[in-house]
Amino acid sequence: MIGDRVNTKPKHSRAAKQIMELLEGRFGEGRIAFTVAGQSGAGKSEIAQEIATLLDASGRRTVILQQDDYFFFPPRTNHNRRVDDIDWVGINEVNLQLLDDHLAKFKSEGGTVFEKPLVVFDEDRIIAEKVDLSPFQAIIAEGTYTTLLKSADYHVFIDRDYHDTKKDREERGREKIDDFSEQIMKIEDAIISKHKALADVIVNKDFTVSVAKK
Repeated sequence: MIGDRVNTKPKHSRAAKQIMELLEGRFGEGRIAFTVAGQSGAGKSEIAQEIATLLDASGRRTVILQQDDYFFFPPRTNHNRRVDDIDWVGINEVNLQLLDDHLAKFKSEGGTVFEKPLVVFDEDRIIAEKVDLSPFQAIIAEGTYTTLLKSADYHVFIDRDYHDTKKDREERGREKIDDFSEQIMKIEDAIISKHKALADVIVNKDFTVSVAKK
């Protein structure tokens, strides 16, 4: 998404390193796909970026896809729909099937070129961009609901609720924090808390990492 900012901190780097230590022994020779999911402000973008850096250093050039680009409506328009109807908040806001299809294409086609949506945040619009994924050996899809993506090999879930993330959201300053935004966070948290059971790796509240219990 154009206009987004990623501010990684040591806690994100430590978590990414632990994730790689837990998973890298499972990697095969082919392309691999990750997801990094969690509540808004949980550290998804930051941990995804740090995982990508480690994968790059290991010889697997990595690309990141943001779920935010796959919303059906751009940010301010989507917010207005939420104001008009709070029931709009949820998985139906996002074209998860398209994102999953892009992960599947990446894994199955050696010279994958496809067109994906791209949000221009400041202009509140969605454009299309053509992406050539042929140079990459790994892909990361990061976003609130990405644990549901079936084409990924490894699902990382950040187990922090909207109370835990409030300070991070305030520091980021991307959205207004008020009673309505906290209501949205509560709804999203109720949805994604059920996705934890689908994950392979859990990032705990203190940013330590553990293998998911299944």
